[in-house]
Parts: sequence; C-alpha cells; structure tokens
Amino acid sequence: MAFPNPSGSHPISVQRAPAPRCHLPGQAPLTSAEREHQLEKLEFALAVALTRGDLQRSAQLRDLIAALGGNREEPGT
Repeated sequence: MAFPNPSGSHPISVQRAPAPRCHLPGQAPLTSAEREHQLEKLEFALAVALTRGDLQRSAQLRDLIAALGGNREEPGT
C-alpha cells in the first residue's frame, strides 16, 4: 500500500505487520501479559483500519480479537 508523501514527490510504502500469534494446537499458550499485549496491538490496528475505511482488514482484526477471547476489561481500566 502506498500513500503520497507530504512533499508530493515519491509515495511512502506501508507494509502490514504479520498477524499476531494466537494459541494454536501444538503451540505454547500465550501468557496473560502476551495476550494483553496482542489485544492492545490488535485494537490499535483495528482503530487505524476503521479510520482508513478498510472494512476487510477491520473484519480480519475483529476475528483475531475474538480468537484471543476479546478484551475482558472495560475501556480505560
């Protein structure tokens, strides 16, 4: 994905990070701290995708958040 450079010359290339690691059969389960960190990164990526209007990426991120069990805390706590 490329976005125009503020100077208007060459586009800036943006690469997507790989999907976060979820607990899969044959893998060690995530620790609580790892799970919380993954959720935080996914929620931030979801906010960015929604801001950009990327509905397909938003749906993928929501699925990953659900696979991790969602956020069990209330916002801001």
